[in-house]
Amino acid sequence: MKKMLATITTMFAALLIISSTAIAATNRIFVTNEKGNSVTVINSKTNEVETSIEVGNQPRGIGLSPNHRELYVALGKDDKIIVIDPVSLKKIRDLDPGEDPETFAVHPNGNLYVSNEEDNMATVLNPETGEKVAQIKVGIEPEGVAISPDGSRVIVTSESTNMLHVIAVPEHKVIANILVGSRPRSATFNADGTIAYASSEIGGEVKKVDMKTHEVIKIHALTDDKAKPKDVLLSKDGKTLYVAGGRANTVFALDADTLETKAEIPVGKRVWGLALNSDGSRLYSTNGVSGTVSVIDTATNTVVDTIKVGKFPWGVVVDD
Repeated sequence: MKKMLATITTMFAALLIISSTAIAATNRIFVTNEKGNSVTVINSKTNEVETSIEVGNQPRGIGLSPNHRELYVALGKDDKIIVIDPVSLKKIRDLDPGEDPETFAVHPNGNLYVSNEEDNMATVLNPETGEKVAQIKVGIEPEGVAISPDGSRVIVTSESTNMLHVIAVPEHKVIANILVGSRPRSATFNADGTIAYASSEIGGEVKKVDMKTHEVIKIHALTDDKAKPKDVLLSKDGKTLYVAGGRANTVFALDADTLETKAEIPVGKRVWGLALNSDGSRLYSTNGVSGTVSVIDTATNTVVDTIKVGKFPWGVVVDD
């Protein structure tokens, strides 16, 4: 117990250091182009493309450090995560996350939790030192990673095992395996970590999970039978769940409590990734086949702009 308390104390001390060294936002949107082997850089004020960065083979997962000083990009076919300065847009260094990093999430303490698809593994990576803090066996074909706001729980989705694997932090032990629908792709937590949501691509469904009992408490089938949901994301007020509908070419806005459909927002073809700006007024979707990013006004649930990016955009993160 003393060791665990010491670890938690160290984690929160690290949080204070991270927050104290945060830098001003760049007002940029960063988009990984899976088949373009690049990251598109967009000005979030004007929605104009500033530049494109060549990064390596099959960029998918993307994220910012808690202090916004570093941008991380997972390169699945290069077996690495590269670190980019979001201001200068220069590569700083490479990280070794293990084989086939599919995607990752950034913990409040700065560590990266990475899904290694071919190894059926989740790797905990310290991006400052490059150390692999832990490697955790999960199900077959892990993909989505979500971290609770307090950092005490991590969810990894396994596409072929059809499960959400719940990992306790800092113990780095799997404490629950939750069976959900076919091919879960992404997950997200609510603000207090008591509820999680996950997409099931093959079933065209969204699941709501009680994180205290680890039971599925609601199931919602998306209204379009073409829907193959990928990303899921909660609004800033926690009242709306946004779902990237894949082949339905639609972002679905669901009531976060009941999972009833509130709006269907037509976007580009094969919508995959989602991200919100800092105040929640704009939602961005990556539309793979169209090669575009849709800009959605969350007050009206309408597309207000469409930005041409690279080939097969996949992930997106906003620094504003």
